[in-house]
Amino acid sequence: MKNYFKLFIAGAILLSAGIVQAQDETNRFAVSVGVTAIDLYPVGEEDQGLGGYFDEFFNVDHYNILTAPTRVEVGYYIGDGIVSTLAASLSKIDRVGDTRVSDMAYYSFDGGLRYNLREIYNGSDLFNPYLGIGGSYQFIDDISFGTFNGTVGFDIRLAESVYFNVQTTYKHAFEDASPKHFQHVAGIKFAWGAVDTDGDGIPDNKDECPETPGLEQFNGCPDSDGDGIKDSEDACPLVAGPAATNGCPDTDGDTVLDKDDECPEVAGLVALNGCPDTDGDGIADKDDECPTVAGLAKFNGCPDTDGDGIADKDDKCPNEAGVAELQGCPRPAVPTMEEQKQLNAYARTILFDTAKYSIQKESAQTLKDIITILEKYPDAKFSIDGHTDSVGSEASNQKLSDERANSVLRYLVNGGIESNRLSAEGFGESKPIADNSTAAGKQQNRRTEINLKK
Repeated sequence: MKNYFKLFIAGAILLSAGIVQAQDETNRFAVSVGVTAIDLYPVGEEDQGLGGYFDEFFNVDHYNILTAPTRVEVGYYIGDGIVSTLAASLSKIDRVGDTRVSDMAYYSFDGGLRYNLREIYNGSDLFNPYLGIGGSYQFIDDISFGTFNGTVGFDIRLAESVYFNVQTTYKHAFEDASPKHFQHVAGIKFAWGAVDTDGDGIPDNKDECPETPGLEQFNGCPDSDGDGIKDSEDACPLVAGPAATNGCPDTDGDTVLDKDDECPEVAGLVALNGCPDTDGDGIADKDDECPTVAGLAKFNGCPDTDGDGIADKDDKCPNEAGVAELQGCPRPAVPTMEEQKQLNAYARTILFDTAKYSIQKESAQTLKDIITILEKYPDAKFSIDGHTDSVGSEASNQKLSDERANSVLRYLVNGGIESNRLSAEGFGESKPIADNSTAAGKQQNRRTEINLKK
């Protein structure tokens, strides 16, 4: 008995270095059909004319064999490397060691647990050894007895989920009248029952992404964009990109990845999140209202050449500082009060022929002086106002004042003043500045005025 347990422990130690079991989460169910050989010789019963433990273990002349399939086993993978088994077998006994005996029928019903060390040796399942313990109940002719069993065996994969199975079970009977023996088995094992939650053909126990359909090359994980980088390691799993950038593309090649690039199809600057700055003013073209001309941020990238606070694009006088109400143009220069008084002083001395609107030649110098003042203010506009005294009819006075005002306008235009700067209007006797009852007053009322238009 002590020898048996020593051998059993030794076998467990040796097998623990290399056991991988074909039946696991991938294949929870298995059924084996095989041929059995019963050997009653190498069981440590030397005093009964048999051999010691494992003596002549491979001497097939001691084997009791039925060549037809005589054993069926069903296994279910429980988990953590453990498989539960139930088996039934039949054979015949016609020899005990070298001694021939009358044919005796042999029936056995076995149950037990097998242990595979998949966590220790996670290699290929082309060769899958295992170790087991259990018990069985045997019938040999008219006797029956129970045994404690120890099993070693292995599977060799023939095809997907199909294995060639070889195993040896030592069956230890504790009653002296019950024979200890070895049962050798060779057969075919069929395994099935893989769980594949996502239906991608990769069992859950081998699938790193068991709830998402994926590819075999990525252990069941998907590569949604097909760039050869599985989604879990792909920074841009829905857009194909190179491995060098963790699966993210850089369409415009500006070193800013598309996912971070605000202008992914146009090469730009890292500092501007991948957008270009054509005019180099630090404002991305997409935000620059004047992308080809350097400008200021406060004007959305447009320049203000004259520095008047009005962007050139809105400035009608971009090279000359102006004011907003004049759309960037400067206020026009205007005559001073003294010059205005001088203009009217000159205008009042313009002489006309009596009761006519023709200007006398003596007024030529006066008009020249007026033209000199007007030329100093090319942007200023003036009105020429004609007035009369009350002598004569109101209608005739109105007409005469109109004619004289327009006569002065024509003279000034002929002298080089732009016509659009001047307007002429007669007021007749309606705006006297002195008493028309005196000669001096009438003379003051007969006048021409040149006034700056506001």
